[in-house]
Amino acid sequence: MGMIKEFKEFAIKGNVIDMAVGIIIGAAFGKIVSSLVADVVMPPIGAILGGVDFSGLALTVKAAAGDMPAVVISYGKFIQTLIDFTIIAFAIFMMVKSINSLKRKEEALPTPPPAPTKEEMLLTEIRDLLKAQG
Repeated sequence: MGMIKEFKEFAIKGNVIDMAVGIIIGAAFGKIVSSLVADVVMPPIGAILGGVDFSGLALTVKAAAGDMPAVVISYGKFIQTLIDFTIIAFAIFMMVKSINSLKRKEEALPTPPPAPTKEEMLLTEIRDLLKAQG
């Protein structure tokens, strides 16, 4: 029973839930970036390079023979994946940079000193009374 309780405490902690939300949003973001690269970025690049479709670029190592499929190195898909990675890395970099900038601005703001506690106010009053007597 102790292990189940321990697992429940672990699973309910905010960090685990935050991580799960981050993974789900990251997966959705990855799909958006893949679509951006495949459907928006790569067609113009292919047109500039003379109508080349990167996803179809491949080097045939061994041609198909009978029931055996061809052995190919799909370097076009690799190029597209590199572009996906670059865009994702840049987007994350910009997000982290903006968060760090906001944190720096927040840290630069002066924080007012905390209000004195009742005990401190009483001690100050006693001190002032003692000064007035002496």
